Amino acid sequence: MTVPLERSRSLKNARNFLYSLLDPKKTPRVPKDVREQAYHCLRHFPADHDINYAADGAPDHFGHLEELDDQLLRMAVEGAEKPFKKSSRKKKK
Repeated sequence: MTVPLERSRSLKNARNFLYSLLDPKKTPRVPKDVREQAYHCLRHFPADHDINYAADGAPDHFGHLEELDDQLLRMAVEGAEKPFKKSSRKKKK
């Protein structure tokens, strides 16, 4: 089941992917017609403020991107605070 924040993150990731298709340095082998299609898709693709506006009007469908940033920051901090676990498997001799 997709939760609202995941749906918003998917929109943001799709937009970033389309932008990467426009950049020949990031995607050198992409044909010109694909770059043009990506450009046309991006013309009306929702920006961050549009996604947040949708979250205000339909919170059961979209999440605020600030919540996503907060969640990613919490995950990074929690991951940094946890020490790496040593493998419980014994090395073969």
